[in-house]
Parts: sequence; structure tokens; C-alpha cells
Amino acid sequence: MDWLDDREKQRIVQELVPGKQITLAHIIASPDPVLYEKLGLNPNIDYARAAIGIMTVSPAETAIIMADVGMKSAAIDLGFVDRFSGSLIITGTVSEVEASEQAILNYVKNQLKYTVCGITRT
Repeated sequence: MDWLDDREKQRIVQELVPGKQITLAHIIASPDPVLYEKLGLNPNIDYARAAIGIMTVSPAETAIIMADVGMKSAAIDLGFVDRFSGSLIITGTVSEVEASEQAILNYVKNQLKYTVCGITRT
């Protein structure tokens, strides 16, 4: 019966396709406080700031550089950065988050020669 167990097992292969690109740059204006909580952000501090910015990048380590550029370009707060998944979450006013994301896109496109997407907003 051991041979049945081997056939029933599923093997999942995950593959990361190398690329130099920002695949998501989004601004959530006036998010619900529940969204802050679900993201692990403090709604008592962050919600008054009025916007959440979300970005994803490949290769993932670039998220560290993006966080640095974003924080130096506008008065945003860093909500989350993950060098393994390439995710970046920032908070601030809508104009601060937008300025930060635009500075990140400009830097990554012009200095690092990445392909970048446009900023979307809800």
C-alpha cells in the first residue's frame, strides 16, 4: 500500500521568473480602519493619515531600496517591507503616498533600468 501513498502526494513547484519590474503601484485613499488592522497596521496612528500605498517588485530585494527612496522623498511611514516577496506598504496622506510612489517609480526606472507600471488608485 505504500505505492498508493506516493501516487496520492502532490508535488508543487514554485518558480520565480527573473525580471526587473515593478508589477503593482496602488494607492488606497481613505481606507476603512478594518483594512489597517488586517494589514497589521495601527489604525489609531495610521488611519488619520488617509492613504495606504502598495507596491510589488521583482527581484524582491529591490523592496529595500524602494522603501529607502520612498521614505526620503516624502513624509510617509513604512508599514511593511518584505525582501523575500518584494512587497512594500507605506502610509501617509494621499499626496505624500503619491509623491513617494512616483519617486520610487522614477528612481527604479531611470537608475535601475526596471520596467515600471503606472500608479492606480481606489
